[in-house]
Amino acid sequence: MLIADLASIAGRSYPARRYTQNLVGGASPMQAASFSLGYVTLEPNGGQVPWHNQEQEEIYFIVKGAGEMCLGEERIAIHTGQAVYIPPRVFHQLTNTSAEPMRMIYCYGPAGDVAHWRQELDGTLPRAGVDAPPLPAGAWPQSAAKGTHA
Repeated sequence: MLIADLASIAGRSYPARRYTQNLVGGASPMQAASFSLGYVTLEPNGGQVPWHNQEQEEIYFIVKGAGEMCLGEERIAIHTGQAVYIPPRVFHQLTNTSAEPMRMIYCYGPAGDVAHWRQELDGTLPRAGVDAPPLPAGAWPQSAAKGTHA
């Protein structure tokens, strides 16, 4: 039996102030063809999964905390116990707007890497309103845009 134990999975820190641990897919010992699953901690006051899109459909489930979810032209407050569906190719961003860490689980399918992880680490993430569609009005600014590492 293969078990992925969050307590023993090494994660990765990203410039947008989040820590991601792959439970299924990526660097995890557990792989699946149809989906990837991970656990993310967003730092207080602006930790983020920055504005990006990908080919896979995805779900974000907020385990603990509160923040702002941008999806296409929409912007809403999101909190513990809520899940949001992200259609393929739609730009989205999740920001922790609280003074406490936000914890969330993502699940996307089919499995495979998503480009924004590498783009963020390389400083080549498309910039909202320049290389990508603009963020919804009033949204928290995009972190880790091209040429910056917030």
